[in-house]
Amino acid sequence: MNYKEKLKIRVKYHSKEIEKLQVLEGRGDWVDLRVAEDVILKKGESRLVSMGISVELPAGYEMLIAPRSSTFKNFGILQSNSIGIIDESYHGDNDIIHMPVFATRDTELHINDRICQFRLLEHQPAVIFEEADSLGNEDRGGFGSTGISYL
Repeated sequence: MNYKEKLKIRVKYHSKEIEKLQVLEGRGDWVDLRVAEDVILKKGESRLVSMGISVELPAGYEMLIAPRSSTFKNFGILQSNSIGIIDESYHGDNDIIHMPVFATRDTELHINDRICQFRLLEHQPAVIFEEADSLGNEDRGGFGSTGISYL
């Protein structure tokens, strides 16, 4: 697909209060999702927070959902499944997108708070795994390093 071509995502809004999805041109590839309900969480509580939308993704695509960079600082919540993947089969009228969260402190979320974001990814191409005794490349320094090993 040509980079300039636009994909169509059909969206069903389950709340008239949340702002409509929008792509902010020139400000990255991620699209903000908004809380569709007021939520009060006590420290240590978990909950699925509704984003108030259902989507129909184009064939061959999936949606990657991750917290916004300010979510922990502003709300003290963590996305409890680290990242979320919505595949193209999750497209029914009542397949509402949620963000599973864990509260690290008492907090409140309000309608239209931006706590997560998404981007589309094409499905992974077919892969063949080829076993090798050596990869024949120089070691970089071990997992979690930038060339410096502390182990």
